[in-house]
Amino acid sequence: MPTAPNRLSLPALLLIATGAAAHPALPEQPPVWSAKPDIAAFESMEEARLARAQRAIGAIVAAKGARTLDNTLRPYDEAIRELNAAIYLSTLVQQVHPDAAYRDHATAMTTKVSGVATALSLNRGVYRALARLDVTKADRATQYYLRRQLLEFRLAGVDKDDATRAKLAKLQDRLTEAQSNFDRNISDDSRTLELADAAELDGLPPDFVANHPPGADGKIRITTNYTDLWPVLQFATSDALRRRLWQAYTGRAYAKNSAVLRDMMQTRFAIAQLIGYPSWADYSAADKMVGSGRNIAAFIDEVDRAARPIAERDYAALLAEKRKTSPDATEIASYERNRLSELVRRSQFAFDSQSVRPYFPYAAVKAGILDTAAKLFHVGFRQEAQAAAWDPSVETWDVIEDGAMVGRFYLDMHPRAGKYSHAQMAPVLDGVRDKQLPEAALVCNFPEPTASDAGLMTIDEVSTFFHEFGHLVHHILGGRQRWAGISGISMEADFVEAPSQMLEEWIRSPQVLTSFARHYQTGETIPVELVLRMNRASTFGRALWVMGQNAYSALSYDTYKDRPQDVDPDATTLRAFRRYTLTVPLDSDAQSFASFGHLAGYSSAYYTYLWDKVIAEDFFQQFDRSDLLAGDAPMRYRRQVLEPGGSMPASDLIRNFLGRPQDTHALQRWMNEEFAAAPAN
Repeated sequence: MPTAPNRLSLPALLLIATGAAAHPALPEQPPVWSAKPDIAAFESMEEARLARAQRAIGAIVAAKGARTLDNTLRPYDEAIRELNAAIYLSTLVQQVHPDAAYRDHATAMTTKVSGVATALSLNRGVYRALARLDVTKADRATQYYLRRQLLEFRLAGVDKDDATRAKLAKLQDRLTEAQSNFDRNISDDSRTLELADAAELDGLPPDFVANHPPGADGKIRITTNYTDLWPVLQFATSDALRRRLWQAYTGRAYAKNSAVLRDMMQTRFAIAQLIGYPSWADYSAADKMVGSGRNIAAFIDEVDRAARPIAERDYAALLAEKRKTSPDATEIASYERNRLSELVRRSQFAFDSQSVRPYFPYAAVKAGILDTAAKLFHVGFRQEAQAAAWDPSVETWDVIEDGAMVGRFYLDMHPRAGKYSHAQMAPVLDGVRDKQLPEAALVCNFPEPTASDAGLMTIDEVSTFFHEFGHLVHHILGGRQRWAGISGISMEADFVEAPSQMLEEWIRSPQVLTSFARHYQTGETIPVELVLRMNRASTFGRALWVMGQNAYSALSYDTYKDRPQDVDPDATTLRAFRRYTLTVPLDSDAQSFASFGHLAGYSSAYYTYLWDKVIAEDFFQQFDRSDLLAGDAPMRYRRQVLEPGGSMPASDLIRNFLGRPQDTHALQRWMNEEFAAAPAN
């Protein structure tokens, strides 16, 4: 849609040829929402996938004679492909559909599909058939796939007695329902503050103020949505406003999700006990790189030792800044960190975060990210302008290589009522070589351009866009496997954040930013000197950020490491913040676990973000900082890290690219870095 003058329009096709062999044509694959399904049609689509999955499962059990890839692994993988597609769609719809009734039906469907998947994971006939399959002469990817699937069957409890497996099935159904409710309660609880005085908006960007005019009653309304929250916390001079909004934000979903979390904790503990693990944290770690709950705790402590000395230096700078207006201050509250960090960057680094926002209108950022990804990964992107989607604002894009379509993605990028309130990449279809193209959706909450508003983004929002697009590219480029079960981001769950976090580093490159960041009114390219000042300023507070992430890692782990009856979520939350951050939490921060959606999805494994930050920074050291698109690193990274998908252990992906296992040296350099790169040519 039209936006402010001088908006950069996105080319219809961004294509860079690779010279590789052309991809074979696949059967026509219309966009997932092309049929414009109503609720009944959506449920019919889902039921059809479940029926095809059940037929494939039945074929495995009915097969006679020796077990082969054709009569065992192939139908098993077909069942996985159908079940994944069904749950991908139901989960996406429950998060993004504009109609609450539709979301309710999708939530119920997610529970149903999960029940079928649980039944498969506990199916002894299928497990025994797979266990008898001889793959010694198969390719390594097939061998690894089978080995990992057998592990997942055992972790599901397939080798337990009938009564235990029946209990596990009920517990898994209960857990799925609780996870869905936890997420829905967060999405449905966007809160609003009413301001009587426009002076409370002092310090906020002019476009923010213009977009929040008084209503008919004279009141100004500010929400807990990200598009309001982060600008207020960073720029508002009103301490009272920042405190009130933070309290509203941290209190979201508390009334409902306190009970839901208790239910999830108890259910997960019961599952772990039945399988034979002392805690959910140990059970959850069994199929991940980290290996055990004890190793999670050790990693959290290792990160704390590495970050604390640097964070204490930065905290002292924040406190000194606060004392400019509060001379007797001895501590910094949690809600104050964003604002004080902004003031330190202005006073010590001569950088005002608002100074770069005019160069980041949403349309230009989108174009720039697509163009950068096209050059980096040697693919192209083409919009399907007339494609139907679940909301009119959603865009549909094809991924092109050598003139052939190799994937598709959907951009659902702006807030609306009832929508998932954070940012994520949601798989839509697994890619299977010669059978099905990979598809994914980006679900974000960035400013929406209008005829009078360019939708200016902060640098943090641009970083988030790059991050989520990193997930998307990983899913698409890793989606050319022989088997659906090893397609895309199907590797160990504590590796999947590494590629996305590495791509965040591209926003620090003057070469990249000057290719698309132009002033929304004048068309002026962002000055290199401004980029370099921004980069130097961005080095401040990194260790504080790491400690904040470590606190959430500890909250995640501590919630699930013990018996549920021994865990008080409010106390656990405050203890994690007090132990692993230097700022002082408000009393309301104790409630923030209720809106911490990762306790439903990642459960005890939020450490993944820091674990993968270590890997991401190690990866980034392999690229030429003076020209991030130069040399062999980009294509070597694509071939050795992204394209294999889940066809081998993540440790092998790392070793293949780095020539060694990862270590923490790059992360420590990152926390200590004073960025002073020479201007790009």
